[in-house]
Amino acid sequence: MKKAAPYILLLVMLVSVIVIKRCNKTETVSPKPRKETTATKVNRDRGFDRRVSYLEYSKHADCRMDCRKISKVEVEDIMRNGEINYRKSDLQNARCPRYAVEGITKDNQKVRIVFAQCNELTNVVTVIDLDTDWACHCPGDDN
Repeated sequence: MKKAAPYILLLVMLVSVIVIKRCNKTETVSPKPRKETTATKVNRDRGFDRRVSYLEYSKHADCRMDCRKISKVEVEDIMRNGEINYRKSDLQNARCPRYAVEGITKDNQKVRIVFAQCNELTNVVTVIDLDTDWACHCPGDDN
């Protein structure tokens, strides 16, 4: 038994190290794909999909929203209830059709919001106040 003790101790230490490494391992969790049932399945290639679950905001849109005092709740409301201005939309865009949706926010701002509807998401491209010319200095603005 005395001869086996060092080997047993090494074996216990090795098992301990393996268990500790497995417990401390931080796995990167990839986002779960959206599961669609037949009740919620919508063909995103046929018209503007007004579901806000696909919504993401570009840095430019975040900047414009901030300087024009327009909240994400207001953007979502315009997305759900606004009217599409087809003259200002670009439905033939090669990457993602762009829909210019107009409406009035809860604080009576008349806005146009441009949404790029791609396969996996709908990106808010920009937010425009149609009545007031705000002084914004956002990335990508022309000098």
